[in-house]
Amino acid sequence: MKALEEKILRADTLEALEAVRVEIFGKKGYIASEFAKMKEIPGPEKKAFAEGLNRLKAQLQRIYDEKREALKAEALEAKMRAEAIDVTLYGGRPNKGALHPVMETMDKIIDYFVALNFSVESGEMVEDDFHNFEALNLPKYHPARDMQDTFYFKDGMLLRTHTSPVQIRTMKSQKPPIRMIAPGAVFRRDYDLTHTPMFHQVEGLVVDEKGKVSFANLKAILTDFLHYMFGDVDVRFRPSFFPFTEPSAEVDISCIFCGGEGCRVCSHTGWIEILGCGIVDPNVFKAVEYEDVSGYAFGLGVERIAMLMHRIPDLRSLFEGDLRLLEQFR
Repeated sequence: MKALEEKILRADTLEALEAVRVEIFGKKGYIASEFAKMKEIPGPEKKAFAEGLNRLKAQLQRIYDEKREALKAEALEAKMRAEAIDVTLYGGRPNKGALHPVMETMDKIIDYFVALNFSVESGEMVEDDFHNFEALNLPKYHPARDMQDTFYFKDGMLLRTHTSPVQIRTMKSQKPPIRMIAPGAVFRRDYDLTHTPMFHQVEGLVVDEKGKVSFANLKAILTDFLHYMFGDVDVRFRPSFFPFTEPSAEVDISCIFCGGEGCRVCSHTGWIEILGCGIVDPNVFKAVEYEDVSGYAFGLGVERIAMLMHRIPDLRSLFEGDLRLLEQFR
């Protein structure tokens, strides 16, 4: 009895105590082997033997339980000491967050135009055909509609393919002069290295009395804007076609990767297409019941500019939530 008690009391860890428990109380332990001897004890003595053995088992169990609770308390105390925190110390430097590169780029674009007294307008993402197409000189069955792969709903509504409907709604609710930009998400059925089903645009519109707005104004402001975004780059305007502007132009900058010498990124032309613009078509003004006015409009993809500014090769990586990429912008 004493030897068994001492084994329990000498255990200095929960692991050591568990080994003693198996030795005493296990299926092949001391208590089990003692009970096995009962078949060899004469009948009259069995009861006394069993009662004595049960008393021994209960006493050893009590000593074991007390020892186990004491060791558990010691282990908890040791763990608490090891994990103790000095609350008087300064905390560690927290992880620094950052704007998503697309939102950072959009904010930079907005800051430029707000500084020039442009208002920032917003609108619904679910639009009707009139505001998204017809009012922008894109009547039904117009071939230019094929340029925009549209998400349609069963009721004829659609996800806006550009932020130009905001320009239409602004003109219908306000009178000239108007100086506005419309930043926001737009949607098209496209998905590859340079296209995603959802992306962001910033479109601008200036409207004033006839003769007060010219292509020269448009060229000056966009040239300055592109220098603001990309630094000392060359800017060129190429004739192009957009249904809602006439004349229209595509705007290029000299390749920021090769300095205009020609490389894989710019297809060895030395130029990178960056945005579209033009003088607002008279049919657009007719749709919003404007008379004797002139204006210009422009539109650009925020993701395209973000990719160029941050040297991001795949547009889709901007929307995958990969922290390995996003942590680079902290």
